[in-house]
This record gives sequence, C-alpha cells and structure tokens, in this order.
Amino acid sequence: MRTRRLDLLPLRVEHAEEMATVLSDPGLHTFIGGTPDTPQELRARYRRLAAGSPDPAIAWHNWVIRLRDEACLTGTVQATLSTSGHETIAEIAWVVGTSWQGRRIATEAAQALVAWLGARHVPTVHAHIHPAHLTSAAVAAACGLTPTDERYDGEVRWCRSIGQ
Repeated sequence: MRTRRLDLLPLRVEHAEEMATVLSDPGLHTFIGGTPDTPQELRARYRRLAAGSPDPAIAWHNWVIRLRDEACLTGTVQATLSTSGHETIAEIAWVVGTSWQGRRIATEAAQALVAWLGARHVPTVHAHIHPAHLTSAAVAAACGLTPTDERYDGEVRWCRSIGQ
C-alpha cells in the first residue's frame, strides 16, 4: 500500500532489527503493557506472523510503515480477519515509534488500512483502545470508527461498518 508519504510494506523477519529500535521506547507500552522486544524476540514474533495464523478461519495481515522522505521504518499496522456468522470482521491495530509521533503517520497508515479493507469488501472494522489513550482514539475517529459500550480487557471497542 502507498499513501501520500508512506509505504506500507508486508512485514518480514528482516524488518525486526530496525523495528526493535523504532519500538524501543518503554513509553509505547504505557497502555498495552509489557516491555519492548529485543531484536531476537521481534524476529521470533515476526517469523510467527509471517507464517500466518494456524487457524484457517483467521487471516493475519501485517505491514511495517516506511516514511518515504526519510527512508526509514516508523511503526506497524495490522489487521486480523475472521468470520462471524456470514460476515468478515477486521480487528485493526497500529503503533508508531515515539520519534515519529505527532506527525499523523498513524492516522495516514490506519486510514490506508481501512481503505484496503473496504476495497476487499470487509464490512466491519474493530479496534480496541485503552480509554485513556486519547491519541489512539483520535486515530480511530479519523478512520471513521466510533466507540461502543463494549469493553475487552479494559479497552473500549471502536467499530465501523464500511457499508454504512
């Protein structure tokens, strides 16, 4: 995928080294918990993601975000597609490294992801956002998602029906 400033490149194991640096700020884990992965841990995770979901009813789609002007990786976007009844649902997420925040990179990448899902006729998109994470809430809103009353692990489920 390509936007005005970004290339969304399919995630590869080879991205782990650079992404470990991009995602190294412990502050990125304020709302999601945990600690930054080492390059080795990230390589192992990327290897699992690149192999695809072991459940044939679930599809994983993962991209790294490359800022073209600076020729560097800045974060990731992802979509997990599953079927509920006769409908495909996408669970999306994004993260942008601290050094690139405040530049609307997450918004631009997430909007491209939602457009990509729409082009594939995925009617429902969800994101789960910590209620205090106002920046991620703004990204979700910019993508046309709205908060629901549903909670999952303390996070608010945001939803968009693309067909509406």
